[in-house]
Amino acid sequence: MSLTNQTPESQVQSLFKRVAANYDQMNNLISLGTHKHWRKVAMARLAIKTGSFILDLCCGTGDWTIALAKAVGPSGQVVGLDFSREMLSVAKKKVASAGLNDRVTLVQGDAMALPYANNHFDVITIGFGLRNVPDANQVLREMYRVVRPGGQVASLETSQPTQPVVKLGWKIYFKLIPMMTKLAVHNYQDYVYLEQTAANFVNAKQLAAMYARTGFNRINYQTFDMGAAAFHSARKPYTQS
Repeated sequence: MSLTNQTPESQVQSLFKRVAANYDQMNNLISLGTHKHWRKVAMARLAIKTGSFILDLCCGTGDWTIALAKAVGPSGQVVGLDFSREMLSVAKKKVASAGLNDRVTLVQGDAMALPYANNHFDVITIGFGLRNVPDANQVLREMYRVVRPGGQVASLETSQPTQPVVKLGWKIYFKLIPMMTKLAVHNYQDYVYLEQTAANFVNAKQLAAMYARTGFNRINYQTFDMGAAAFHSARKPYTQS
């Protein structure tokens, strides 16, 4: 296994246990609220049909899961999978508040070893999770395995600006994030980790290449805020080599 995140998985799981209660608040602070716009654009780029069967990986507190559940309609189903029981507990309350218990199933599980058969889902999404798993390539392989031929996969993830001046400003901002979180929720060290994973993950072009090596085709991506984040989408070929 070639690690894309060097932090031991047990430590990452403990971190998300600690931050779960404040995760939404801090996500808004870190992205200055722009993650909502990113997800709105992503939803517009997804080929979701009424009645679709969707898997939302690393679903966290459930925001994208809920948006997907609204899109599939009463005849569709969305599975939200995350390794953190505490994050799922927050998601469960939000799903119930949205009145979507009948079309959302929340599962505690490992994105690198999905408990589903081959060719099982119409669409698979992952939001801000690839940089936190030990091996993002393995997650992409699992996504490829369980999405049906012709099905769509998509990710939202922090990225790396390539323009030098923008990249410098981005680095300075992300260095300020832990201090911002210390003032807001007194949780400095955990957000040092989140800053580091954002700073060390691949850029949008490199992530597109990872999709291609996995076997996906029709790969497209769009960057946000001068490269600070990126949305990728791809398809599983009908005919596989």
